[in-house]
Amino acid sequence: MKQITSRDNAQYKELKQLATSAQARRKAGRTLLDGVHLCVTWLELRGLPEQCIVSESGLRHPEVVAIVAKLEARHAHCLQLPDALYEALSQVEHGVGVMFLVATPEKAVPQALHTGAVLLDNVQDPGNVGSILRSAAAAGIREVYCSPGTAFCWSPKVLRAAMGAHFVLDIYENADLAALLRNAPIATLATSGYAKETLYDVDLKRPVAWVFGHEGQGVSEELLAMARHRVVIPHLGKVESLNVAACAAVCFFEQVRQNQSRSK
Repeated sequence: MKQITSRDNAQYKELKQLATSAQARRKAGRTLLDGVHLCVTWLELRGLPEQCIVSESGLRHPEVVAIVAKLEARHAHCLQLPDALYEALSQVEHGVGVMFLVATPEKAVPQALHTGAVLLDNVQDPGNVGSILRSAAAAGIREVYCSPGTAFCWSPKVLRAAMGAHFVLDIYENADLAALLRNAPIATLATSGYAKETLYDVDLKRPVAWVFGHEGQGVSEELLAMARHRVVIPHLGKVESLNVAACAAVCFFEQVRQNQSRSK
């Protein structure tokens, strides 16, 4: 196992850039998966990382030791850092001292939607984006398309919130959502607090492209006009609207409910 002990090491400086800069992550096409859960899930679903980075104290943690043993048995690259250097990379408080360096998948955006999907229109909060990805994966949705203004899906905060959902989804960044909606051969559905049709009035027993928008402004007027259905989620309490991640979860699992009721 390779060891780095100096902050001036070129490889360490590169890791520090990836840990702290969204621009560096986008440019390099790489990111860091921080913590046991993300690392184990990547191993199970995607295979070996480019490199495993562990802290000195992490090598005394049984779960970290097990991960390193699996990697070394397959001749994967592992790097040990003193705790102080590792902690400068990690954004997880009280973590156990393991992260993976991985390449972020780059996929060409298809010209049309042919299966159930989620379209994120300028959703800027990383926690919301991660939560939506997690709910989408749990509901059996496979494709997610993000507008240029949406939070970068492979950022540390989105990765932590999604809890491994990235690894079972096809995620497309910088997508032209208008073009996708314009050419969509499947039902397209946007949420709006001003819609007259409710979520529960729509037949969801078919592939649907869901459109969710900015936390404060909602789905843009252009995309709202292009969606075949504009729906509202009825609520009883005196609140203006649901959080976008909560809204998405309600929509996804109403679709799950309808499909399960059809199969009975």
